[in-house]
Amino acid sequence: MRIHDIDPDNRPRERFLRSGQASLSPAELLALILRSGTRNMNIIDTCNRLIAEHGLERLADLSLQELQKMPGIGQAKAMQIAAVFELNKRLHFTRNLNRKVQGARDVFEYMTGRIPDESREHLCVLFLNTRNQIIRHEFVSVGTLTASLIHPREIFKAAIRESAHSIILVHNHPSGDVQPSNADKQVTTILKQAGNLLQIDLLDHVIVASDDWYSFRDHSML
Repeated sequence: MRIHDIDPDNRPRERFLRSGQASLSPAELLALILRSGTRNMNIIDTCNRLIAEHGLERLADLSLQELQKMPGIGQAKAMQIAAVFELNKRLHFTRNLNRKVQGARDVFEYMTGRIPDESREHLCVLFLNTRNQIIRHEFVSVGTLTASLIHPREIFKAAIRESAHSIILVHNHPSGDVQPSNADKQVTTILKQAGNLLQIDLLDHVIVASDDWYSFRDHSML
């Protein structure tokens, strides 16, 4: 069925204007952006099939080549889809910039989408001002966290440069198990002591996974 064969009152554009964007399904919203389908499949059916096959969240991670495997999605449409999700990611980052950290959940939400490769461990430092607002973050290590690899100098050099009042350590566990290892505990102790000497407080060390987190502060380990 072509878009023009759909009852005018049920077409996405008309419903958008009449009832707002919340009245449209994800496939219909995407269809408004992509606009046109093919001779054999209208754009709404194409978008429904795309979301059914990959899931809405997974679409954000597909490459242009993977998107183009769907009939009716050429290079231009694949670029449009990728651009939509990139804009959403940047909006998320902008809204979280300078946010006040009140607990580990804020840290977890801030880090969502920021770890470049979740199949490997990354150590990130959040720099905070006197209001506990994040002023910047920096990745300082990739790979398994060990005291022999993480030197306080690398952590606090950046903190001093940013005139940070305090810092929060964040690292991910690709396994999904957020319980701290002995190495995690050792590194945290060393950096806490170094921060005390420099009067730059280590507020927390948060271990994150895809849908969970562990806070050293919440477990009275800081």
